Amino acid sequence: MVSHDEVYQPAIPANRVLVEHIIDDLIQPGSTLLGFEHFVDLYERAQRGESCLLTSEHFSNFDLPVIHYLLCKQGELGKTIAESIVAVAAAKLNEENRFVRAFTQSYSRIVIYPSRALAAIKNNDDFEQEQRRSREINMSALRAMVRKKNSGHIILVFPAGTRYRPDNPDSARGLPEIDGYMKQFDNVLPVGITGNLLLVNPSNDMSEDYINEDLMVVKAGPVIASKRFREKHRATCPEGMDPKQHVVDQLMSTLAGIHKEIEEYRDSLAN
Repeated sequence: MVSHDEVYQPAIPANRVLVEHIIDDLIQPGSTLLGFEHFVDLYERAQRGESCLLTSEHFSNFDLPVIHYLLCKQGELGKTIAESIVAVAAAKLNEENRFVRAFTQSYSRIVIYPSRALAAIKNNDDFEQEQRRSREINMSALRAMVRKKNSGHIILVFPAGTRYRPDNPDSARGLPEIDGYMKQFDNVLPVGITGNLLLVNPSNDMSEDYINEDLMVVKAGPVIASKRFREKHRATCPEGMDPKQHVVDQLMSTLAGIHKEIEEYRDSLAN
């Protein structure tokens, strides 16, 4: 069980070797990373002392490993950028089972207790205890994130907070809490993903996800000035709608636009 005094968990490189061998076996020729210059732009801003948030679509528990893998294929600068990324990860990834935990530990992360996970147990007998635990974990996570973002690291968050499942359209909607993340950062990098090496098992047992050979394309769009983005979309928020949700909806729309571009790129490779 994750506790509030161990929310920052640095990568275990030995575990990553195994994960990368699996990716080598599954990733198809032609897989690539587009928009590397935008990753470089974000990294350089982080080194200048600006706070930098990477936001990505989320289809599988191999999304971060694939982003890391394809960045490393860009040479030494790509490897440096990959190593600077610290992902925000749900406690469940540490607690699900040993297999899931092993590949989760391959990458540096800050562990949080998602509001969605707490809501799912609101009728349980131990709800109040878990509520206190969630507050302790998330307060510690916030402090860890501030330290990392102020020391040249890029913080990665998946705005949907869960992997996309076709039978659940709501799983693709961004969480309003992401507006709070954006508020704390100077810059946001939107990243789209096509392809999936680890298909979600309908049972939601992560250890039973299905490995899948696929053509992977990751693309970063231009860096977004977070304050300007939030102010623009808060000003156009429809009456009666939560401004936080509206801002995050616009971020998800940006990600969807990138996704469409790389789907077209993938189609062109097949023709």
